[in-house]
Amino acid sequence: MPRLSVWLTSTLALLAAGVRTASADPPAPVAPAAVPAVAARDVQALTARIDFHLSEGWRTAKVQPAAAATDAEFLRRVYLDLAGRIPSVAEARAFIRDRRADKRQRLIDELLDGPRYAAHFSKVWRALWMPESAATIQGIILAPGFEAWLRKHMAANTPYDQVVRELLTAPIGTGGPRIFEESFTGKPTPIAFYLAKEAKPENLAAGTSRLFLGVKLECAQCHNHPFANWKRDQFWSLAAFFSGIDGQVMNEFTVPKAEKIDQRSIKIPNTDTVIQATFLDGTKPKWKDKVGARVTLADWVTAGDNPYFARAAVNRVWAYFFGSGLVDPVDEMVGGKIEASHPELINELARQFVANRFDLKYLLRAIANSRAYQLASAGKAVPEEAGHFARMPLRGLSAEQLYDSVALATGYNEPASAFPISFVPGAKPSPRAEFLTRFANASEKSTDFHTSILHALSLMNGKLIGDATHVRRSETLAAVNNSPFMDTTERIETLYLSTVSRRPGAEELSRLLRYVETGGAAPRSAPPAERSNQALGDVFWALLNSGEFLLNH
Repeated sequence: MPRLSVWLTSTLALLAAGVRTASADPPAPVAPAAVPAVAARDVQALTARIDFHLSEGWRTAKVQPAAAATDAEFLRRVYLDLAGRIPSVAEARAFIRDRRADKRQRLIDELLDGPRYAAHFSKVWRALWMPESAATIQGIILAPGFEAWLRKHMAANTPYDQVVRELLTAPIGTGGPRIFEESFTGKPTPIAFYLAKEAKPENLAAGTSRLFLGVKLECAQCHNHPFANWKRDQFWSLAAFFSGIDGQVMNEFTVPKAEKIDQRSIKIPNTDTVIQATFLDGTKPKWKDKVGARVTLADWVTAGDNPYFARAAVNRVWAYFFGSGLVDPVDEMVGGKIEASHPELINELARQFVANRFDLKYLLRAIANSRAYQLASAGKAVPEEAGHFARMPLRGLSAEQLYDSVALATGYNEPASAFPISFVPGAKPSPRAEFLTRFANASEKSTDFHTSILHALSLMNGKLIGDATHVRRSETLAAVNNSPFMDTTERIETLYLSTVSRRPGAEELSRLLRYVETGGAAPRSAPPAERSNQALGDVFWALLNSGEFLLNH
């Protein structure tokens, strides 16, 4: 077997050489008998149930919900959430001009059935399930294959339980460097989940319980905490399902050894205590001959009657849309003192998710069509609103959402020769790789956003934004400036639509018209047309660096 470092150096060198692998009082809640029963695949009925549970909560708590989001606000939000980027100018114009009463529902369907959905949600789940992909070299190398595997399932709308089951039962071979090569070049494989967690049973148990059961179990790994419900033996009884997996370190990279599928117990480190594999609810597995422990675990985890699995999934999807879950934190759903803000709602969502065969698009459609999702974010939030979802919170964009939105707004096309990752000596990283590395957000909670000085300076003074707003190098500015059928008002409007997906207000437009028509900050010696063009570049730069552009609202 060749040394991993030799393979890594040679493979990365080849790739570097050119391989491009006005609000009224809240309405009275609808009487339960008048709320339609939810039938399988009935998205509108489930949306009605969501609206009922939340409106009842607002009335009981005397919380005033925000006004409905404008078309422009909804448009930008739903594109970012379902397609991973802002809408184009053409897409924004078409939606704003559309007068059909059901245009929002139509757009949700269009985005979920379009190609951007699979590409975006493969990144969403990859970042959640494999946070190491933004933190370690090994994780970065393994991410393409894992994301390709997810993208395949998102495109096919594979039931969520089947995706998780395939992940938990992925064959563990002894491929060594071949695994890294296949993953880095984008061959679909879930193996990165195991290697990013160093093939350690304790890491895999902690990840599985937190991600798929909504249980933060790792605090019990070393000792029994006097105030925690989960005990040390429970942690290791889950880890025992992964005890047949072992990794070996080769030049600081973990590669797998052959798995012992009949291994069903584990010794707690630094003790003589041996723990048998037991499900988290305390039940003992019914073992079958020649069936590995991970398969037995996957059968229990993804079962429709599992008390944790469906609730954890719908809670994470809810948190994706609203920045916080119906139970929050999302990984402390069981065994703690945290209760659901709307117990009936989370139970309803979980039941329907199971009844509809764990169809993610069904769940996404129902939530995106709800009144709560389509509320505005503007206005002063009050403490009493916490947990009531009475307005849409401001959420930070992921690094991928931000980069793809900047690229679309500016007309930027990445060069084919650029290297796809940013840490290889001697290889010039692509602008995308450099951007994602710099803007990676370690927090899973999108409402915990912050724009550091480094991030702000990178946007304001970075090459990508500098070129995109330069009068001679910007494709968007060139298209706007060279359109003889546009007047100054229309040029400003186009820049607004390309960045914040709305037309400027009357006051904004009046102020910017004066700025552009007087040449802005351009030298007085420059020709009038050039001064006007440079002033439009200033407007574009300000829009790209605005909080309205940088946040999902």
